[in-house]
Amino acid sequence: MIRFIAKRLGSGLVVLFVVSALTFFLLYMSSGSIARNILGDQATAEQVALKEHELGLDQSLVARYFAWVADALSGNLGASWFTSEPVANSLATRIPVTMTMVFAAMILIALCAALIGVLAAVKRGWVDRMVQVGAIIGDSVPGFVIGVVLVTLLAIQLGLFPATSTISPETGPEAWVYSMSLPVIALLVNGVTGGAQQIRSAVIKQLERDYVRTLRSRGIGEREILFKHVLRSAAPAGLTVLSLQLIGMLGGVVIIEQIFALPGMGPLAVAATGQSDLPVVMGVVMYTVVVVIAVNLLVDILNGWLNPKVRVS
Repeated sequence: MIRFIAKRLGSGLVVLFVVSALTFFLLYMSSGSIARNILGDQATAEQVALKEHELGLDQSLVARYFAWVADALSGNLGASWFTSEPVANSLATRIPVTMTMVFAAMILIALCAALIGVLAAVKRGWVDRMVQVGAIIGDSVPGFVIGVVLVTLLAIQLGLFPATSTISPETGPEAWVYSMSLPVIALLVNGVTGGAQQIRSAVIKQLERDYVRTLRSRGIGEREILFKHVLRSAAPAGLTVLSLQLIGMLGGVVIIEQIFALPGMGPLAVAATGQSDLPVVMGVVMYTVVVVIAVNLLVDILNGWLNPKVRVS
């Protein structure tokens, strides 16, 4: 198992290096005159040249990349070109907001999707049809539309929740719960039906296997077959689906955070991209890649633990 984890961790580090190199070169090669963009059109050529020297832009692109890598390995991701705030500080204040929302939504999605999916696979009939219809509706309605509807109904008309976030460094847990409720509900409604549909299919596939018929012929009860054998075999497929949903959610929360004015990674990514604040953009990309690698590594470990064939392959 340790060798399996080491191989997956090594693959993740290779992916991190490749993505960082591609992102760095593509961003800096397509940004034109960075110093001119920062100083504006009124800046003289001497001021532009001085700014390029100050930012290290007069060095080769390869030298700049390896200098960035060396700083990043020591925890220094640079500073914003427009606010001079260290990128690590910007990420440190915003990552907790985004990750709290994402993980709260994913835990609820996993619990609800597993319950609904297993129920649909076992009961079939109208429950199964409701899950399939719900999956189609859930996949066709974007999360931001659900967010706008929730804000209109529950925040503006009924006043049950704040329409915009009240989270700040001084606020307590109560403000976090009130501000996170509607965004988490929007992500939950958007993701639970699709997850339930995939889990239902995985459980039905296992229930139709020969080993289930053999267990039934030996007189083993349906409850024991389901919880001891079927769910263990269906778990890898369900975990993979949920991990893909979590990775996709990292992109979707950008819009959700804008709707609810949450001080998370979404507004930071949008502002940095609009200003071509490349150190901040690199920091956001690296944060996203690290989360994706960590989620995939965790899912691989769980799948390897549940199914030894995965470790062998």
